[in-house]
Amino acid sequence: MSRMLLTGNRAAAWGARLAQVDYYPAFPITPQTEIIEALAEWIDKDEMPGRLVTVDSEHSMITAAGAAAATGVRVFSATSSQGLLYAMEMLYTVAGWRAPFVLVNVSRGLAAPITLESDHNDIVAARDCGFLQIHCTTCQEVLDSTLMAYRIAEHAKVRLPVIVNLDGFYLSFTREPVERPAADKAAAFVGSFDAENIRFRASAPESQAMAVLGGTPYSYFRYEIHLAQQQALAVYDEIAAEFEATFGRRYDAIEAYRSDDADYVYVMMGSFASKAKAAVDKLREAGWKIGLLRPRLLRPFPEKLFQSLLAGKKAAAVIDQNISMGKGGVLHTELASVMCGQANAPLLTSFMGGLGGRDISEEELFKIAEVTRQACEEGNRPEPRLLFTKDELREVRKLQAVAHVERAEQGQNND
Repeated sequence: MSRMLLTGNRAAAWGARLAQVDYYPAFPITPQTEIIEALAEWIDKDEMPGRLVTVDSEHSMITAAGAAAATGVRVFSATSSQGLLYAMEMLYTVAGWRAPFVLVNVSRGLAAPITLESDHNDIVAARDCGFLQIHCTTCQEVLDSTLMAYRIAEHAKVRLPVIVNLDGFYLSFTREPVERPAADKAAAFVGSFDAENIRFRASAPESQAMAVLGGTPYSYFRYEIHLAQQQALAVYDEIAAEFEATFGRRYDAIEAYRSDDADYVYVMMGSFASKAKAAVDKLREAGWKIGLLRPRLLRPFPEKLFQSLLAGKKAAAVIDQNISMGKGGVLHTELASVMCGQANAPLLTSFMGGLGGRDISEEELFKIAEVTRQACEEGNRPEPRLLFTKDELREVRKLQAVAHVERAEQGQNND
């Protein structure tokens, strides 16, 4: 095992390399392209086996990935934002094929308007397609989760593709110290891909196609995917325990930070959760009994674990880095459905922030805790709110107006 500085993108590429992937269908898109560049560089230098093929779109990329996995090949690919949405048709299709492979998504806000910065609307749009979803906060998690994802995807009780998600720019291009497992140790942990009954031989062609189905058999197949996702919860725990025993790092389905004795908790996922940890530490110093719950799994959703961890808490402030138009934050909605009717369920407050890469400041995290505690004391749940005030908007427009005048004056001077 060696320690090295890696970006989130490079960590994802190392995860694929250490998993001894055979096939890499690829299409570049910011901020994911560095993953593909790293893999191409290693293959070109004969530093790793495998074949990388650039295709004409993300739609073709996922088609190629699913087709290869359905013939017993270990597959890796990566995408982001509009690319994930362009591939959406095939996400549903390859999950329906029960084709196990790993797809890394580097989250980025969706158009329109266009942004290159990160939020989670791309990844939450894919939560119902059949892929499992693992969400990362650190570059170390990205590498480790990629290794774990192959074990989960290829497990006999699951046999579904897995998305490993990291935040664009905040993780994709941020270098952090990462413990890189020794190649032989990683290979032993991941193991070889036991394709069981899925295979392809040119000398003995066999169709694995499926006829158009009516409602009854269609319902059966779709429900089988749902059951496999539910079984993946126990499989995840089993593999997380094995990973800890092998590498010394533990990744529970929900990370619980200083929450055992907490009256109040933040609930959020992604890289901004690390800022919430720092806020928890400072609020603890000020006498608050507060903690953090960070789901690593969005699909399958760790329902029972959430119910256990939130039982008896006074309130939970759910911070979403997404917005479901006409409804609000997706994680808040998911959590509200889980806690509905539970004894000793906490009051839930909802905040949406970090859209388009906008920072969530420490002061905002403190304010969220204050608003949540006040709501709990008063017994009134506040309306969901966006972490972007009218005063801030006025300031932005003022700066834009000043910049417009300066550009106009500069143009006149040039004339």
